[in-house]
Parts: sequence; C-alpha cells; structure tokens
Amino acid sequence: LHYTCYTPLNILSVAFAKMQFEDKCTMTLNVRGGQVLDVRQGNTNIQIGVAEGLDFLEIWFTAMKVDTYLQSGMVVGLGSGLASSMAIEYLGQKLRVGLLKDIVGIPTSDRIASEAEKAGIPLQQYQDNTQIDIAFNDADIVEEGSLNVVIGRQRPQGEESIVEEKKILDVTENLVIMVKEKQYKTAVEGSIPVSWMDTAEEIDDLFVGDAEVWRRPSMGHADPTGGNFPLVTREGHNILDVIFTTPIPNLAEVANLLNNIDGVACHGIITKTPCTTVIATESGLRIIENSNVSV
Repeated sequence: LHYTCYTPLNILSVAFAKMQFEDKCTMTLNVRGGQVLDVRQGNTNIQIGVAEGLDFLEIWFTAMKVDTYLQSGMVVGLGSGLASSMAIEYLGQKLRVGLLKDIVGIPTSDRIASEAEKAGIPLQQYQDNTQIDIAFNDADIVEEGSLNVVIGRQRPQGEESIVEEKKILDVTENLVIMVKEKQYKTAVEGSIPVSWMDTAEEIDDLFVGDAEVWRRPSMGHADPTGGNFPLVTREGHNILDVIFTTPIPNLAEVANLLNNIDGVACHGIITKTPCTTVIATESGLRIIENSNVSV
C-alpha cells in the first residue's frame, strides 16, 4: 500500500500557483480569493469551469488526475460524478489544443456520452472485448486499506446504469477513483446497491440482523416495497438498497456473497487491483495505491 500527498500553496492568498506532477506537466492557475480565474499549461490557456466558480482544490483535483494518469493514444473509461464530469471537460480542452492526441473515450452512461461529445472527446461504445487502458470514476465510499469501492448510492440520472458502469470499471486495466476525505472510511456502513431480477428474500435472509433490504423507488421515499413507483433500470431490473446498520467487516466478503445469489445482476461493490484512489483533503491531495494489496 503506497500513498503520496500533494500539498498546495496557500490556497486563499496566492495569486499564481504553479504545480508539477511527477515531471509530466507544469500548470499555472491564476487564483484570486480562493477562486480559479484561468488555467495555463506552458503558453496554452485552458479554461475549465471558470464560469461556475470552481475553487482551487476542485480545479487542481481534476487537472492532477488527468495529467498524471492519461497519455496520448489511450482508451479511457469515462465515469460519472462531479469530479469525473470536470475531468471530461478538462480532457476535451487538452485534446482541442493538442496537448493530448488519439484518445478514445468509453462512456459509462448516455449522460456521460453526451458530456463527452460536447467536450469533443471521440467515443466508442463498450463491447465485451473492448480493451480499456484506464478508467476514472467518482465513488460513494472507499474502504481504507483495501481500496474496495462502493458506487451507485445516488439515484440514477436519466439512462445511467450501475450495470454498465461497473462492467467498464471491472475490466479496465487501471482504475482511478476520486473521493473527498470524508468518503475514505475505516468502517463502511449504509447502503450497498444491488441490481436484481428475482426475489430479494435470499438477500434478506443472508444479512438478517445486520442489514435491512429496501427496494429503491423512482420517486418519493424508499420503503421495503419501493412504494407505488419502484425504480426499474433500463435493463429491466429493480434496485435494492441493502442498508447495513453496523460497520461492514469486509466489503470483499459481502461482494462474494452477493455474487453467489441467483437473480443478482450486479451490485455496487468494486474490488479492483490495481486501483488508485485520489483523496481531496483540506490540505491537499492524497494518492493511495493498492497494487500490492490482495483483496
């Protein structure tokens, strides 16, 4: 297990901040009052999210992630979430000005495909034999030590699919996950989303005493049946939230149990090696790798 910490200069007072990531790029941010006014690499001006008033750390988080891990000629899995959307916009800017070339994006949903098309990223639909060099994605929770990941707790937007998202993240050669510090947990609690086709009784029996099993609604509040409007994915599955009321000892063990239940099409636990987690903290970025960790 290896981690690195990148600490920014005084975020609120510095006028121009220059950063170099592992000798791969040098970036200058024009910062005033904690707000990023513009971004430059060499003599090239790259604007990303300036109109939205993104702060220094958010811009730095996005730029570091793209510039450290992406190279020309890669096939890139384009994940979902705020940091991933920012990375898509920034990646498109770098392609337009020629700082990266011959990138092909594999979107995890129709919404991400639309964002990538607007950013000017060439796209290819995922096929079972698609080779993906690297994928990046936001996560709801990352388990400390193992870097096992939980995705899918948020209600899907439009045609988003946890099945498609997980499939792409599982097959990528290298996975980069982005979270904030509060999402990096020693003890994981709360919901594990499960996409299912048959009855949920076996899941309920499996985790009796440790978790409640609720069917996710498409609107309104959740309850054991999903209310009058249960959520149905584009694949025709329901989404269960297996809500753990006590800390989960081992996410990988829960994943293995769910994998062996007939009718479970997918779940929101990813156990991937190698996996790199980039954690945004108040004092900078921590980068943790699990390439030497068995899960």
